[in-house]
Amino acid sequence: MIVKLRDVPSGVDLGDVDSGEAHPDAHGHPTGLAALTIGAVGVVYGDIGTSPIYAVRESLAAVSDNGLAASEVIGIISVLIWTLIIIVTLKYVTVLLRADNRGEGGVLALYTLVRLALGYRSLWVLGLGIAGASLFFGDAIITPAISVLSAVEGLELIRPEFAEYVVPITLGILIALFLVQRHGTAAVSIAFGPIMVAWFVVLAAMGIIHLVQAPVILLAFNPLVAVQFLTAEGPLAFAVLGAIFLAVTGAEALYADLGHFGRAPVRLAWLSLVFPALVLNYLGQGAMVLTHPGTADDPFFLLVPVWALPLLVGLATIATIIAAQAVITGAFSMTRAAIQLGFLPRLTITHTSEQQSGQIYVPALNWLLFFGVVWLVLSFRSSSALAAAYGIAVTGTMIVTTILITILAVRGWKRPVWMVAALVVPLLLLEGAFLASNLLKIPDGGYVPVTLAAILGLVMWSWWRGVQLIGARESRLKVDMDGFAHSVAEHEQIKRVAGTAFFLTSDPTAVPQALLHNLKHNRVLHDKNVILTIEILRVPTATEEERVEYTPIDDHFARLRLRFGFMETPNLGRAVGLARRSGLKFDVMTSSFFLGRRKIQMGARTGAARMLDRLFISLGRLAADPSEFYHLPRDRVVELGARITL
Repeated sequence: MIVKLRDVPSGVDLGDVDSGEAHPDAHGHPTGLAALTIGAVGVVYGDIGTSPIYAVRESLAAVSDNGLAASEVIGIISVLIWTLIIIVTLKYVTVLLRADNRGEGGVLALYTLVRLALGYRSLWVLGLGIAGASLFFGDAIITPAISVLSAVEGLELIRPEFAEYVVPITLGILIALFLVQRHGTAAVSIAFGPIMVAWFVVLAAMGIIHLVQAPVILLAFNPLVAVQFLTAEGPLAFAVLGAIFLAVTGAEALYADLGHFGRAPVRLAWLSLVFPALVLNYLGQGAMVLTHPGTADDPFFLLVPVWALPLLVGLATIATIIAAQAVITGAFSMTRAAIQLGFLPRLTITHTSEQQSGQIYVPALNWLLFFGVVWLVLSFRSSSALAAAYGIAVTGTMIVTTILITILAVRGWKRPVWMVAALVVPLLLLEGAFLASNLLKIPDGGYVPVTLAAILGLVMWSWWRGVQLIGARESRLKVDMDGFAHSVAEHEQIKRVAGTAFFLTSDPTAVPQALLHNLKHNRVLHDKNVILTIEILRVPTATEEERVEYTPIDDHFARLRLRFGFMETPNLGRAVGLARRSGLKFDVMTSSFFLGRRKIQMGARTGAARMLDRLFISLGRLAADPSEFYHLPRDRVVELGARITL
């Protein structure tokens, strides 16, 4: 069955789209600005909040072959700070948080907004949406590995002989993390916010202690210092930028998790706590290296005295586990959105909490991430080695979001081109420089996220293309529903059975193939036949007014449209019940749901098209059973097969 994707029926203002305030109850998060802000600290900023563990270390390592000059240390910290200001504060906090789709953010939400703003299907915009989603997954497989590994490596500073236990402990933590996903993390996630607030307070305190010992580091606030450093380093600056970018690798989560908390809490958390804490910590690390050059090998953990190391390692490990959990949860949500937008086949999705709709579990993705993360830890064995693989996918996603927000600003928000260009061109130049610097990492591990993103991009394109081909073929064979109902009414000899039959279809104007097969082979029709269409809106959630549309055709036939947002998991059993309010009368015990199950066969195409056809057919075999995916009562489902040639 093809699920129809449609635009918002009405009332969407593309000038600002939405208030940007979250619907916390839908996601299961507490209400109130203070509670939401603390919650945002725990979920949104886990990834970027653990970057200080390795960002300064890797940046200093890029220029430390011949020793470190004070100007180089200050220059690196200056570039770090201004990268946070330009990329995170200006782009994400100031601009992108305005581009919400009924409160939801993320690259796919932005893609749907651009699609609405254009008013027509654009293949290259579609390609950007697929690329952004694919690159997000490429990053998601690395973040848990590098985050947890970098924290556990602090054990080596406590006792050097602990080095041999770093990888086993990391694997143990990650294995446990992925094993608990099926049970959900709602019970413990309430503690994520307070723990991460404590983490950022500790980051700030650690930085202040060393900052006062070398206040010269405050020169890093001067943007000219950053410019002078980059120009003085010449070609080496590219390598430095690749390491510095590690400081903003969690910025995309700031936008992607917008729907969980809302614009105001996400902004408040960044401006009041996260950004100041990160800046103070980076300044503190720089100040310590200026006064104690020997600490450049691991400036983060050496910020504290030896007696405090176990406490810091423990807190850092908990913080990185929270960061990893946030990335995994984000990957699950991205998968659900990709399925609803027609980029992926139906995968099994289970809800792990009755109170929190955002708490979902995607078994196939969970185990894909699990094996990928374990392989990364065993292959690279250190966060420094993994840093070489980190950043490319994130940079690519950032460039995709910049291009999409540019289109939205011009076509949706109706901003003057010159105004948009004045902001976007410098931003694209900066992000392009970061991308170029990260491309240098490909031989040393950067191939991992690039390869994964390319594979996932091919999978998404193949599935979307296959769905379109089948839809086009079925449209050529369709029988008009109204004409069919009229002709059936004139044939009184057709045997009818009591009860209601629901026929799922993507085109409510055409007779469902399952209905035709039932009439052809069983030679009967139900007394009441409902043509049921599922429509996925280009908004995260459907309102109650949009959810159900019931239209009688005659005494025996009717159309029922059920609408869901792309962040919702369709529950037809519950939604059909809502149709009673619109006039649909039926008895569940005498009702049946008829599903058409296709048998896809290869066509005569050759070359790349044939390869895509094969991939599409293979993906179809992985699709979850439609009765489970749509939450239909199993004992009331009837499947009728049909062969279709691509």
